[in-house]
Amino acid sequence: MNPFTDIDFTQPWALLLLPLAVLPLLRRRRDTLLFPHLAWLPHDRAGRIAGFAWRALAVLGLLSIVLALAGPGSPETSVTRTGRGAEILILMDRSRSMDAKMKPSDWRTIDPHSLLHQIDSRGEPKSAVARDLLSKFVDQRPDDRFALMFFSAGPMNVVSFTQHDAVVQAGIKAGGLGRGLSDTNVGRGLIAAIESFDQRAYSGSRIIMLVTDGGAHLDEPTRKRIRSGLQANRIALHWLYLRTLNAPELGDEASAGPPDAPGDDPASIEARNAWATQESIPEVSLHRYFQSLPTPYHLYQADSPEDLAKAVAEVGRQQNFPLDFQEQIPRQDHSRLFIALAVLCCTGLLIYRSMLLRSWL
Repeated sequence: MNPFTDIDFTQPWALLLLPLAVLPLLRRRRDTLLFPHLAWLPHDRAGRIAGFAWRALAVLGLLSIVLALAGPGSPETSVTRTGRGAEILILMDRSRSMDAKMKPSDWRTIDPHSLLHQIDSRGEPKSAVARDLLSKFVDQRPDDRFALMFFSAGPMNVVSFTQHDAVVQAGIKAGGLGRGLSDTNVGRGLIAAIESFDQRAYSGSRIIMLVTDGGAHLDEPTRKRIRSGLQANRIALHWLYLRTLNAPELGDEASAGPPDAPGDDPASIEARNAWATQESIPEVSLHRYFQSLPTPYHLYQADSPEDLAKAVAEVGRQQNFPLDFQEQIPRQDHSRLFIALAVLCCTGLLIYRSMLLRSWL
């Protein structure tokens, strides 16, 4: 794109000073020398060239100064770019439970009676582990457009969609300041994340990365809004479930639907009671709801930092599709170019003046 295709000025009134640039072309009285016969004078080509050069430098210098004062620049534009990746919104839990520690990598080999002590002494905070891995994830995907949102009792929009990774990295780092809040509202966070895509033109793969260690019982209006929003905006949902000690494991047994047998025999009653008991667990209830969505859903269960690293890497492998996006190019200021040109012209005039002084001495 040629930066000089369209030019605007921040101080257009300065252009009224442009006529001052003709001042070096005006003849002065002392420039006129009287000779009785010009044919007696030798031809001075060097003098003529020098006279033309210093006037040209003076005109160009004045023009450059006036244009620099006018503040020329190229206006803000929008450019369509094509890459490979996705539009990824990171929805990260910022509640107090995320400040708890994850299990160490060898937790399966530790005596259950001492596991809690081992977690307190060797484990890393879940929020810190998640931030570190998400920071690396963003750094490894330069073609993606990221947005960042935290949630606890309500959503907190941190970074809108951008391809400038430094802004996203700063937002992820800021998530480590202070302590988390006590309340967690997954429903409000998901609705706010989905609404971030409402005014955006669909250009390729879209996903929401939900990073949390807990679930929720969503009411029916909230479920409808989430379901319709994901479907309307064609968003895939990825849940990075940071499982803590004694939290439910979301496997096949958790994903089973309600029993079909309506009978009153003991086996049917026991099956319905077992399903209802599982449904009362927030994590299981949320997982089952996500599985019922008409849009793509993936669960990544992480018990340790290594599990979370594998989950983040798996998300990266799955999301690598062609992506068209609009990038806003900020206004380009060209004043410095004209200032540099004016400095060069003034330097040339000073050199010319010093040469004249030496010839007179």
